[in-house]
Amino acid sequence: MSVLLDYLLTRRSVQAAFLEAPAPTESQIESMLTAAARVPDHKKLVPWRFLRFDAAGVARLGELLAKRWLELEPNSDEGRVEVERGRFQRAPLVIAVVSSPNPAAPVPQWEQVLSAGAVCMNLVHAAHASGFSAQWLTEWYSFDAPFLETLGLAEGERIAGFIHIGTSSAKPADRDRPKLDDIVTFWEE
Repeated sequence: MSVLLDYLLTRRSVQAAFLEAPAPTESQIESMLTAAARVPDHKKLVPWRFLRFDAAGVARLGELLAKRWLELEPNSDEGRVEVERGRFQRAPLVIAVVSSPNPAAPVPQWEQVLSAGAVCMNLVHAAHASGFSAQWLTEWYSFDAPFLETLGLAEGERIAGFIHIGTSSAKPADRDRPKLDDIVTFWEE
C-alpha cells in the first residue's frame, strides 16, 4: 500500500483543544497554503480565500467573539463568556477558508462552494503532511452575520471552515466509520 493511501485510510482529526505550540514556521505555512490552493476549480475562478490568525490576531478575535456572545446571550455567566473568548486560542494557528462564489460566473455556485471545501480538506492534509495536526471546525460564529462582518466577509461570502493547526498533545481516538454497504448503491436502470 502506498504511503498516501495508508495516511488517508488512517487519518484522524485532533481536537483543537489538544493542539499546542509549536506552530508551523512561515515557510511551512506558505507550503500548506500553496498545497491547500491546489484543488479542482472549474474555470479557474479561485472562489475562496484565506484569513490567517496568529497569536495576536486570535487574542483580539477572542475579545470580539466574547462581545458578540454577550450581545446574543446577555445573561451568560463568566465561565461561558471565557469559553467563547478562548475559542480561537485552542491552537497556535487558525486559518479560515472563506468561500467566495461568483454568482455571475458560468460555473454553478455549488461547484464553487465544493472547491472551497476541497481547500479545507487539502489544508488539513497539508498540515498532517508537514508533521502537525489539524481540525476543521465550523461553530456558531461561522454562521453569525454580524461576526462575519467583523471578519471582513463580503456579501455572499461564507466561512467554509476554521482550520486549527498545531502540534498534537494527545493521540486521537479512532471513531466508527460508515460501512461501504451502507453508503454505496449500485445504480441499475
